[in-house]
Amino acid sequence: MGETIRIGALTEDERVTLGFLLDQLEKKKRRNLLRSSYYDGRRAVKQIGMTLPPQYRNIGLALGWAAKGVDGLARRCNIDKFVWPKGDLDALGMPELEDSNFLQSELAQARTDSLIHGVSYLITTRGVEEDGEPPVLVHAKDGLNATGEWNTRKRALDSLLSVTSREDNRVTGFVLYLDNETINADKVDGQWTVDRSEHTFHVPADPLVYRPRASRRMGRSRITRAVMSHVDSALRELLRLEAHMDIYSIPKLFLLGADESIFKNPDGSLKPAWQMVFGRAFGIPDADPEESDNTRADVKQFDAQSPQPHLADLNALAKLMARETDLPDSDFALTDMANPTSGDSYTASRENLIAEAEGATDDWSVGIRKTVHRALAMQNGLTEVPKEWRSIAPKWRSPIYLSRAAEADAGGKQLAAVSWLAETEVGLELIGLDEQQISRALAQKAAAERAAAGRALVANLRPAAAQAAAPAQADVVAG
Repeated sequence: MGETIRIGALTEDERVTLGFLLDQLEKKKRRNLLRSSYYDGRRAVKQIGMTLPPQYRNIGLALGWAAKGVDGLARRCNIDKFVWPKGDLDALGMPELEDSNFLQSELAQARTDSLIHGVSYLITTRGVEEDGEPPVLVHAKDGLNATGEWNTRKRALDSLLSVTSREDNRVTGFVLYLDNETINADKVDGQWTVDRSEHTFHVPADPLVYRPRASRRMGRSRITRAVMSHVDSALRELLRLEAHMDIYSIPKLFLLGADESIFKNPDGSLKPAWQMVFGRAFGIPDADPEESDNTRADVKQFDAQSPQPHLADLNALAKLMARETDLPDSDFALTDMANPTSGDSYTASRENLIAEAEGATDDWSVGIRKTVHRALAMQNGLTEVPKEWRSIAPKWRSPIYLSRAAEADAGGKQLAAVSWLAETEVGLELIGLDEQQISRALAQKAAAERAAAGRALVANLRPAAAQAAAPAQADVVAG
């Protein structure tokens, strides 16, 4: 069972919903914390073999493969801007919404959390202007601090719990989002205070789900069990490599017939191991002839062992990791990898990653679109989202990295087939211009057209003025 919170100001139905969501949050907590620890590189090495000295158990090695698997996909999923083919977004206050909420950054954080835990949430609320907040707030919450009840028929949340504060690992503040009602609760001096507000946006939150399926509507983490297994194996291999470099890479020496005094300090205590290992010259006294037949010590040396087996194992694990995360071998492997030299081979080596990025953006688009619709409606003082706003959508950047030359070449071929596109923003995007360049280009084009129209008008007025002046000149001559 999860944490029990008793608040008298809540109704029986609200207490049941709160208990259900707290229990659901607790059930997912252990696995979500586990995946967060892998992403942050804080996962300790498990199941170390008995062949390693005990001091290597606390060496503190970290490996960033899990984070690489998440960020390698997240960085391929970027929103260039929001578009509205049938209207003017600037007139709705879209720039103000983006700037006041750092919207692009907030959405990027939500996408990363979705890849780590399988789901994250975008929550839209009205700001308190008296406290200096913007009119609308858009917040991203991860699976460790928010959970909801998904209605498979409505394809929407019936409720959402967002934890806002904790103390001694116990919840001391939360927001419970219900249908057309929001309940804020905080524990102050041991007593719960509750504040209610009503609205018309049902549950003002949307999940961003990675790889949902019918049996797992809230998706799955990109840090799979296979990824965690490969990271654990690689960490153990790194420990063995560390031990190898400390111990087995030093040549072995066998001293036959030597006196043990060379291993002792003047006071008779044994020298530390590092002094004997790093010593390069020893004065070895002859043994006592009465105690040994060999009076002169004989030194035998065996070459140091190669670390190649450890590196080969790491390389194999790196390739397994690359296959699991759809990233190219070069992102993980240490050796035995080929770098693509042509654009086609580069794209082919990342084909699975590109397909994964396109699938992820398709899954996220609906939640992001609905969040922006709701936020704009709140910002403009509306009680519901107008139907004509449904075409407002994010414009995703292509997950394929192309050079400017290749992008311009491809765009030029498309414009050649449809020449009138060259006069539009879409046509300028096709040849690789960014939003600022497009705005400047169109503004300069409009200014040039206005100047040309002005010159043409002046040119047309000159003959008319000359004709009007001609009769007057004739009268002067006649007089």
